[in-house]
Amino acid sequence: MSAALPGFAPASIPDSVGDAIILVGRRMDARGWVPATSGNLSHRLSPGRIAITRSGCHKGFLTPRDLMVVDTAGMPEDAGARPSAETGLHCGIYRRFPEASAVLHGHSVAATVLSRVAGDVLSLAGYELLKAFPGLTSHDAAVALPLLDNDQDIPRMQAALDVIWATCPQPLPGYVIRGHGVYVWGQDMPQALMRLEALEFMLECEALQRTLR
Repeated sequence: MSAALPGFAPASIPDSVGDAIILVGRRMDARGWVPATSGNLSHRLSPGRIAITRSGCHKGFLTPRDLMVVDTAGMPEDAGARPSAETGLHCGIYRRFPEASAVLHGHSVAATVLSRVAGDVLSLAGYELLKAFPGLTSHDAAVALPLLDNDQDIPRMQAALDVIWATCPQPLPGYVIRGHGVYVWGQDMPQALMRLEALEFMLECEALQRTLR
């Protein structure tokens, strides 16, 4: 176990994965994107196994013991471990996108406020950081992030996402839950974090722009 990140994680979680989740949790906490015990972070270990943060832990103070392993249905390998209620949304991403290896979920002020006043989508256009998303090579572009109502019914929300993804030629690796926060994913943890930072920057710009009108 890394001397910088002491604790006891399940033996099946490699140190490199545990350290990556912990360090990204600290980064998100420093930016104010995971207040209190909100948010959750995960990393695919194999086609059928996922390392994810446990329920009720503060993401800015994670240790290896705050991590657990679930299968793609969200069932914990350790029957005594309690995953986040939103583990099913992480699993839905991994089931749908085999290239996804890391998923990040945060609760920033900008995402929470903007999603409460938006319609069915959150539109972003003209930002240089749109290039963080696949298929976009210029700021001269626009995207419509899917926006789901937050009714706490995880299977229903995942079913709605499956419909959106099935009907979109190239689904964006991210979406927003109204009044709640964002989900992003990537082929590895650095890519997922890059996309999260880009998205949060654009959402913060949108929120600020509305105050200046």
